Amino acid sequence: MHQDVIKVFIGYDPVESVAWHTMAHSILSKSSRPVAFIPVNLQNLKSIYYRERDPKQSNDFSFTRFLVPFLCNFEGYGIFFDCDQMLRTDIAEIFKAVEEQPDKALYVVQHDYQPREGIKYLNTVQYAYPRKNWSSVVLWNCAHPSNRGVTAEFVNTATALDLHRFTWLQDDEIGELNVRWNWLVGEYDEPPADVKNVHWTIGGPYFNEYRNSDFADEWFAERDRMTFCKQRS
Repeated sequence: MHQDVIKVFIGYDPVESVAWHTMAHSILSKSSRPVAFIPVNLQNLKSIYYRERDPKQSNDFSFTRFLVPFLCNFEGYGIFFDCDQMLRTDIAEIFKAVEEQPDKALYVVQHDYQPREGIKYLNTVQYAYPRKNWSSVVLWNCAHPSNRGVTAEFVNTATALDLHRFTWLQDDEIGELNVRWNWLVGEYDEPPADVKNVHWTIGGPYFNEYRNSDFADEWFAERDRMTFCKQRS
């Protein structure tokens, strides 16, 4: 694949399928570079992923998200997003982090917070743990030597905390993205006007009880553009 193509991995869960498609549309409609979308979908990963479902995981891609370097054959860059998000800017801008902090193994928003709610969408328990939501947006440097150990076997067998805390890396190998790249609706107040990526981690506006959350009007407008089809007059 040509190096100019941005490889985008979005976690897919059938309970919120509309979120995946709307997120993908928000990316492709604004990108200045060609993008290749890869759904991180359990149905497509049966030959390499055999891990038993953890009772604490809140979606189907809680652990499969860490397969990105392996799926990229440990080459180039790959970006992972949870599906309950919406991009508001050109995805190519995220690579400014690489220019400013070269040679990192990956780049994340380094959140430091305690969840305000104990329950989120579909009555799922909201667990608190160190580095929570760091893994919900990850710009991977798949070729970095420290990521070579993130094999399919490792993803199948490592503990949940080791994966979500990126414990195979030294702290100075983890680059930082501005919080605007993973703005947590309901967890952070007063969003700046230039939020780049909205993340409804508690529950997206496609769930009835969250229809009036921050940025919901923008999400519905994006969804409508995603489902648009011109008709004959």
